[in-house]
Amino acid sequence: MAGKRRGSAATAGTLRFVLGDQLTRRVSSLVDLDPERDVVLIVEVRDEATYVRHHKQKIAFLFAAMRHFAAELEAEGLAVDYVRLTDAGNTGSFTGELERAVARHRPDRVVVTEPGEWRVWEMMQDWRETLAIPVEIRADNRFLCPREDFSRWAEGRHHLRMETFYRGMRRRTGLLMDDDEPAGGRWNYDPENRKRLPKGQQPPDRIGFQPDAVTRQVIALVEAEFGDHFGDLTGFSWPVTRADALAALRHFLADALPTFGDYQDAMKTGAPFLYHALLSPALNAGLLTAEEVCWAAERAYRDGVAPLHCVEGFIRQILGWREYVRGLYWARMPGYRDSNALGAGRDLPWFYWSGETALNCVAQVVGETRAHAYAHHIQRLMVTGNFALIAGLDPAQVEEWYLIVFADAYEWVELPNVHGMVLWADGGVMGSKPYAASGAYIDRMSDYCASCAYDVKVKAGPEACPFNYLYWNFLIENEERLAGNQRMAMPYRTLRGLSDRRRAEIRRDAAAFLDSLQARPGPDQSGDQTDRVR
Repeated sequence: MAGKRRGSAATAGTLRFVLGDQLTRRVSSLVDLDPERDVVLIVEVRDEATYVRHHKQKIAFLFAAMRHFAAELEAEGLAVDYVRLTDAGNTGSFTGELERAVARHRPDRVVVTEPGEWRVWEMMQDWRETLAIPVEIRADNRFLCPREDFSRWAEGRHHLRMETFYRGMRRRTGLLMDDDEPAGGRWNYDPENRKRLPKGQQPPDRIGFQPDAVTRQVIALVEAEFGDHFGDLTGFSWPVTRADALAALRHFLADALPTFGDYQDAMKTGAPFLYHALLSPALNAGLLTAEEVCWAAERAYRDGVAPLHCVEGFIRQILGWREYVRGLYWARMPGYRDSNALGAGRDLPWFYWSGETALNCVAQVVGETRAHAYAHHIQRLMVTGNFALIAGLDPAQVEEWYLIVFADAYEWVELPNVHGMVLWADGGVMGSKPYAASGAYIDRMSDYCASCAYDVKVKAGPEACPFNYLYWNFLIENEERLAGNQRMAMPYRTLRGLSDRRRAEIRRDAAAFLDSLQARPGPDQSGDQTDRVR
């Protein structure tokens, strides 16, 4: 599928460069497209698949979605210049392919929508200097809070609290508002959204999408070109067209949203999806928009399909959290990623790649991530993230892992979530306290501990759950930094009540466990070990 191309003898009006995560006809770079004169450029480039060595399913998802989107534009009668990864002359980079396209089409100008990642933003600034024609960079109209608006809100604030931002966004959009008041009289129903999944309760079967011929070609391409990357391609079933993404949204609203809120923090062995929407890859790539998803959920509440606490919890994740992390990213980059408030520096253990660990919760989450390029937010925050926090893992290594392994990961969403929320490496810009927890939290919210080699009820010694002594060791290691935090007052009061003998026991157990971790190179660094993690 080369797409329609204008030869060098023709002169295009505008070359409209659409990135692989901007796959909507309504994106700002296409809103005023002239079908008689303009050309749409879409490119598959190796640099974007390998700047970190993304999960194979993420690459397959994006390339398949890009090819389907290009076909939809062509069916509309538009001129599309689509460059495949293996096309002759493919330079492997956005810049190289844009330069080649400008030479082919000789446009009057280039129009592009601002990117989601700082490194691409810097590329775009260079295009303005190196190309001999104007380059217009437009705001990304798929988000409900423009970057400039968030920056004005954040100006002068050290602590940027999501709840304050979220309430402002509710008022701004009118979502879940009754005149000037929040629906139901409350802004946030989080206390109702923390239930453990009852024993024997079965979540709904989730809709999947059988790969068509185009997607099967992409899957074969990814296996051939990126076979040494982390992850499995077996069972790939992500929606790669807008029609499929809308079907996934309808399925979620009808079959999962009515119970989503109750069990959104629950975890269960063999049930990676539970009641979660699984819409974030489609949302982040442009197949769905935040506005339509939020209003569809609100209609479910107004029509009596789903209760308020379920709908509010879902909308908060998009209108609140998603918009918030994106705004914070752009307001604080490029320096945001450089902080390390807790001085963490241990290497990422090998089991983050292999899943080979006696910690059943970690093994479950890593295995599901390898199979699906997905884990839900509590698995990310309170299992792999919590371990990284209380084990003192190096923020840069942890952040790279999160960016590699998930189909919905882009730096604008991954970096604030991991750097600020998971690791508290920003020193409290995002969160008022670190989200550190012992094994008791995981036991309360999952069935993982029942099948674990460690005993979550044991606090010390070789049979004890490592989360237990690592939690207290984390408090000891960071006592000078965190003891004055008001939200940490209770655990530090308990810590001060421990005997010197108990403190020494905690330190001994933690040191023995941490010293036993194997920090071998992952598949993103060393090809000779990738067979073990495929």
